[in-house]
Amino acid sequence: MTSIYERALGAGFKQLHPKIQERFGFGSKNHIASIGEGIMEEIWCAQWAALPLYIGTIRHIMFPNRGETVPFQIENYAYRDEWGRETVTWCRTFNFPGIQRRFDATMIYSEQRSRVVDYLGNKQHLAVDLRITAGDNGGIRIQSGEQRFYEGLLGFRVPPWFTGTADVCEWYDDVSQKYRISVQVSNPVFGPVFRYKGTFQARMIEVGEDGVPPHVKPLRVEIRE
Repeated sequence: MTSIYERALGAGFKQLHPKIQERFGFGSKNHIASIGEGIMEEIWCAQWAALPLYIGTIRHIMFPNRGETVPFQIENYAYRDEWGRETVTWCRTFNFPGIQRRFDATMIYSEQRSRVVDYLGNKQHLAVDLRITAGDNGGIRIQSGEQRFYEGLLGFRVPPWFTGTADVCEWYDDVSQKYRISVQVSNPVFGPVFRYKGTFQARMIEVGEDGVPPHVKPLRVEIRE
């Protein structure tokens, strides 16, 4: 079946490195998942952003920790959510000394917006439009756009100055035979907010009869895109 990323990229999907196509090319009907483990060479956040980032830890949206050579895991499962939408999990775990941090998201392909929408956190309160392109190095680049906040009956567009825009690049290094990842989040007024970079190896696993593990799914599913 066509993955949400192949739908977003169209013919550009074939420009991706075969290993990137493998990681981004599966859907719920394939009954497989990608599990990655590696090391973040650097994780950094701005001191001024420590409080909002700390608040984000409650719902698994970034965190205020810094570190080097931090063990890292990423879990990408594909499934159909409660509204029948093709969904891919992005469950990221960072093991700092003495504390574990999570950064969770679930992505769908929005028919009404004709793009991938990323729901941040474990309760899908933030919906973010994504621009997805193929890089010259065979990697995939994901850039965030408009963001919307949903809570109960409340729903509004988040002003750009109040949040951060993300630039994510993932590619495959044939020399080291590892995936490389670089994430940078910036605020248009205050500048850099949060970043990390590192390497990992990923394996494809079969998703058995028990299906997608509950810990990677959001606690609440938002229908508004």
